Amino acid sequence: MKKFFAVIGDPIAHSMSPAMHNDLFQANEIDAHYLPLHVKGENLEAAVKGFKAIEIAGFNVTVPHKEAIIPLLDRIDPLAKAIGAVNTVVNENGELVGYNTDGSGYVEGLNRELDLIEDQKVLMIGAGGAARAIYFTMSKQGVKRIDICNRTVSKAEALIKECPYPVPSHALSIQEAEEALGEYDLIIQTTPKGMLPAIGELPISLHNLNSNAFVSDIIYNPLETKILRDAKKKGARIQNGLDMFVFQGALAFEKWTGIFPDTNRMKEIVLKQLGG
Repeated sequence: MKKFFAVIGDPIAHSMSPAMHNDLFQANEIDAHYLPLHVKGENLEAAVKGFKAIEIAGFNVTVPHKEAIIPLLDRIDPLAKAIGAVNTVVNENGELVGYNTDGSGYVEGLNRELDLIEDQKVLMIGAGGAARAIYFTMSKQGVKRIDICNRTVSKAEALIKECPYPVPSHALSIQEAEEALGEYDLIIQTTPKGMLPAIGELPISLHNLNSNAFVSDIIYNPLETKILRDAKKKGARIQNGLDMFVFQGALAFEKWTGIFPDTNRMKEIVLKQLGG
């Protein structure tokens, strides 16, 4: 019998997940289909009850429902519970179980580009939801040091305080981070700065960037943001957000099917959706 999967959000028309997952089902000869479903906040509880009633095999959760869905699920993975957000739900013998593959997807993608991330001295720019998932996941893996800079320093301080996995960390202002930038091996940009249409925005000045550093931006539209262009000009290695998007999807697919998919194939699908 055909299995059904979905992604829910508000809005949802822009999602590239259906093209990516439906291609994977076809490539792996799995009789399944993945649907984009527009679910408003006031209808979230009814949607989850409906999913359970029709025995949906699994679904993804995107903004603005990643936090609100938690009390509506039967069980939550410990890391997702710590992060306070769910992006992947699996129907496990009739129970809807929530996971977060955003942080682990980011780390999986980073591992393909950078050796021994545990030994890196990391600066994270931003203290929002994506930063929280990445920070908690990397802290759990035992990264040596992760400092966080944010326009509102108190948000960075709160993020550090709330993390259940101990890691040496300092909360910095943007100015303090800019002055100390040369100390860091890995810079992770998690804010919307530089995303379409505001492609000229820069979250932090790179004047003091170490040319041996690795600069990673979780934005993938455009594929090369201003911070990545500036980092490349200084000789640093760079990574855009395509890997995070692909690997969070790959980990969700693995949880649903037991198969870790061809991530290169997934990248090709997303690039095609982005216009080449």
